Amino acid sequence: MRVLVVTAVPVERDAVTRAFGGTPETLALPGAELHRSGAFDVLAGGAGPSAAAAATAFALARATPAPAPASAPAPAPAPASASASCGGTPPRPYGLVVSAGIGGGFAPAAPLGSLVVASGIVAADLGAETPDGFLPVTALGFGRDRFTPPPALVREVAAATGAAPGPVLTVSTVTGTADRTAALLAAHPGALAEAMEGFGVAEAADRAGVPVLELRAVSNTVGPRDRAAWRIGDALAALTEAFGKAAPVLEGWKGRNSHEDLEG
Repeated sequence: MRVLVVTAVPVERDAVTRAFGGTPETLALPGAELHRSGAFDVLAGGAGPSAAAAATAFALARATPAPAPASAPAPAPAPASASASCGGTPPRPYGLVVSAGIGGGFAPAAPLGSLVVASGIVAADLGAETPDGFLPVTALGFGRDRFTPPPALVREVAAATGAAPGPVLTVSTVTGTADRTAALLAAHPGALAEAMEGFGVAEAADRAGVPVLELRAVSNTVGPRDRAAWRIGDALAALTEAFGKAAPVLEGWKGRNSHEDLEG
C-alpha cells in the first residue's frame, strides 16, 4: 500500500525519510517537492492548515488518474522519459495519508521528546468569538471541526512507537500564553498536543476518501513561549525513530478505505 506523508517544512520531511534509509527519489509537485522512499511519498507542504490542505490535495490528485470516457481510445504508452520522471511506474492511489512533524505538547501529559498519535484531529480555532466565548464552526450550523483516524490503526501505531494516543489540536496561531493554554484544555479536555497542519491534511484526505492519521513528536511545551527550552533536534530524532518503527504498520495496514473511517 502506498502512503502519503505530509509535513510542514523540509527538515520534518527529511527526518521522516531518514527512517527509510537510502536516497529518496525527488518528484516535482506544484509549489513543492515530493520525496519517494519505497511505499512512502513524503511531502513538505507548508505551514498552516491551508497550505497543508492544498499540498495534500495536489498530491492525491496526481496519484489518481482521471477515468477516460467510455468511447475514448486506449492511451498510448508513456514515453520512457515521462515514465522515469514518475519513478518508472504510473501513479497509484494512496491507501493512507499521514500528517507528521513536530509540535507542542500539553504538560504533563506529553513531555518534551515524546510522541503523540492523534485519536482525533481537531480544528481548535475554526469558529467565531462571541461575548460568551468561542463557538466552534459546528455550533454555527455549518462545517465540521474534527476528524477521527481509524481507531485500530491508532492503537497499532501507538503500540509500535510508544506514542500516546489522544486528541491533537490544529491551530492557525501557535499558543503563547498560559491563559490560551487553559482555554484550549477547557474546550478540549484530554488534548495532548497542538500543531498547525493536521486538520488541513485530514480535510483533503476526507474529500478523496482516504483514511488519515496524525503523528507528532513533541518539541516544546504548549504555553508561554520559551525558545531556550525548545528541543527541536530531539523531536526530529524522535520523529525519525517513530517512522522507523511505524513503517511496517503503516505500509501493511489493510483497513477500509472509506469515509466511515474518517467520521468523527
